[in-house]
Amino acid sequence: MQKYASLVKRGESFIVVKKSKPLFKLVTPESEEKWEVVADFTKINKNGIPADRILKELCKLNADS
Repeated sequence: MQKYASLVKRGESFIVVKKSKPLFKLVTPESEEKWEVVADFTKINKNGIPADRILKELCKLNADS
């Protein structure tokens, strides 16, 4: 995996396939369209918030609605 990560870092891209169908593409973030910031959790905690905590809170919100 490190070999491919190094190649992607240098600008190469790879499409990973399974049974002749594309599954995902390895590219640098800069090569694709810009990411949209949906929520900046560093405003709540400078180190961010663990994903499991966010998922737990989202599940609670979903259960309440």
